[in-house]
Amino acid sequence: MDGGAFGAGKAGGAFDPQAFIRQPHTLLRLVSWVFSIVVFGSIVNEGYVNRLDETQEHCIFNRNHNACNYGITVGVLAFLSCLLYLALDAYFPQISSVKDRKKAVLSDIGVSAFWAFLWFVGFCFLTNQWQASKEEDNPMNEGGDAARAAITFSFFSIFTWDYMDPSQDSGMPYAPYTNEEDATDAVGTYQQPPPADAFETETQGYQTQNY
Repeated sequence: MDGGAFGAGKAGGAFDPQAFIRQPHTLLRLVSWVFSIVVFGSIVNEGYVNRLDETQEHCIFNRNHNACNYGITVGVLAFLSCLLYLALDAYFPQISSVKDRKKAVLSDIGVSAFWAFLWFVGFCFLTNQWQASKEEDNPMNEGGDAARAAITFSFFSIFTWDYMDPSQDSGMPYAPYTNEEDATDAVGTYQQPPPADAFETETQGYQTQNY
């Protein structure tokens, strides 16, 4: 990677909030955060309806409470994960240890893949149950827009959770970080130049011969 392993060469600079917000990685994380709010917010607010002859409300997705519970659970946990990894993204440039940066990067890769998979499952699950819903269970067609919004943003969330390495963002304004030990390992053992007296001694020991 440029600038050192896992971007370690860019560590140690001052944090710039404006530059951090403008980074593509941060914007993608914020979009994922908003999408998660839309999914669980739509289901919580309008995801439960009832027939005219009953008072108990049921999940709008084929009266399957597991579908609503899945959408709400995944949405809330994704919301919290976004906040957690936004904090990690902000702190990431200050980490100078290559091992710690490696752990953070691998953790982000694993979590991103995990959430992309959960959103894919959620999209398929909600779509299937929405298609199986019966018109007589919701004659007034209440909450239809909310159900479609939850399905749509579940689909979009699959792609917003694709991993992007923040250390590779060329817009990061962090000052280069150099570690003395790493520099020594990279270029080998540094040898001090010989003292100036050595040249004078060699000059005095040499006598010019006249021919």
